[in-house]
Amino acid sequence: MKYQGRIQQWDDAKGFGFVEPNGGGTRAFTYIKAFKQRSRRPVNGDMIVYEVEQDRKGNHRACNISLLKDHKAKRSRANKPTSQRKRNIIILSIFFGALALLTLSGQLPSIVPIFYGALSMLTLVFYGIDKWAAKNDMWRISEAKLHLLSLVGGWPGALLAQQMFKHKRSKSSFMKVYWVTVVVNLFLLGLIAFEVINTQAFKMEI
Repeated sequence: MKYQGRIQQWDDAKGFGFVEPNGGGTRAFTYIKAFKQRSRRPVNGDMIVYEVEQDRKGNHRACNISLLKDHKAKRSRANKPTSQRKRNIIILSIFFGALALLTLSGQLPSIVPIFYGALSMLTLVFYGIDKWAAKNDMWRISEAKLHLLSLVGGWPGALLAQQMFKHKRSKSSFMKVYWVTVVVNLFLLGLIAFEVINTQAFKMEI
């Protein structure tokens, strides 16, 4: 069971001290080795998350200790992939739903969704090959080529591949350019839809 408490009487030179749980309770002895993946050395008053065990004499010891800040940061990192996955599902659902609606209503040529689907599959394959090459120290596919595929319409496949292969999504510089390609591609798609609508309106007037 995990507890939240505060470090008391910490002797940094000797590397030990005590832990008192929030709201009162059993005081436990602890030492520096009981801290895991700490971002810095503990000091008096630090808020922590910890577990309690008993030694052979029945004394309570705090173990598996994390600074509260480190614990929250770890949970945030653990939840990030889940939030990204939900966001990606929403984006792809909205896009393909809008694409289907525009195509069925005649505001986009029927070739457009086929084009997006084919390019997305090709882009997904390219991401998979690049991931495999990265793991096996082989010749890589350039980022420029991956961005070009996204720009011309393969960005839905790229988004899916980033999630499936856990590839490129943690590289902020790559992702910034990726989202630019998405915006540019959607802008161009909007221009196409606008031209089709204007053409249809012109034919109706004639």
